[in-house]
Amino acid sequence: MRWFGIALAAAISIYPLAARAQATPAPQATIDQGLAQLKNNQPQQALSTFQQLLQANPKDVATNLYAADAALQLYKGDLAVQYAEKAHQLDPNNWKVHTTLVVAYSVADRPIQRNAERELLHKLHADPNAKDAMESNGFLVDMFPVKQYRIEAVEFFQPLGKFHIYYRFIIRNQQGRRVWTINAESNDFDEKSWEQAHPQKAADGERQFQMTGEGNDKHVDYRMFSGKPVYDGVKAQVLQILNAQTMPFPGETS
Repeated sequence: MRWFGIALAAAISIYPLAARAQATPAPQATIDQGLAQLKNNQPQQALSTFQQLLQANPKDVATNLYAADAALQLYKGDLAVQYAEKAHQLDPNNWKVHTTLVVAYSVADRPIQRNAERELLHKLHADPNAKDAMESNGFLVDMFPVKQYRIEAVEFFQPLGKFHIYYRFIIRNQQGRRVWTINAESNDFDEKSWEQAHPQKAADGERQFQMTGEGNDKHVDYRMFSGKPVYDGVKAQVLQILNAQTMPFPGETS
């Protein structure tokens, strides 16, 4: 009987502590928290944060796009497609949705859907009613790892600058800092002489391209090639350059 009284007294003394513990709510995830994690190169934590938010509000367009972005940073293409397509269902006319979808399809290795999104983005760029698209120079078309680097591929709506850059590949280190850039360009000076030497190819829409690298006030001319500015072909050229790179990029030593 004495044992029962001791046990009952202990249970009564513990109960208020347990009740207070249960009454203390767990810290709630926030958009700002997830965005800070993305900024600090913590995509896995950011993905978990956005997934927690989506459990409470699965129809939030922005959160679905943020979750897709976090998945892309982890090269989880299929998961990124899932969130980006959900955002598209909720807001099909949102320009930002399409700029996310095109990368998601690239990372998920779905070139047919990727190219459809690329074509749509180019049409939006020419649409006076799509102000955000018209004001943009280009869009992120792909993201992929090579060695210890993350490569972000940008496609321009119109060749950019005096050197006519069609694609720009941004090389980032493991901390997310840009260390080098590779451009696929076709300047008018070299193009004029090339067209004179290859009139039939020029008539078929081909051009001469230069693959150049730059960073930390350094410049490298990698190679030249002729053809049409097809993204997959240009990407193959960049992969050859990166896989042949044995020394640190100049931008890594700054």
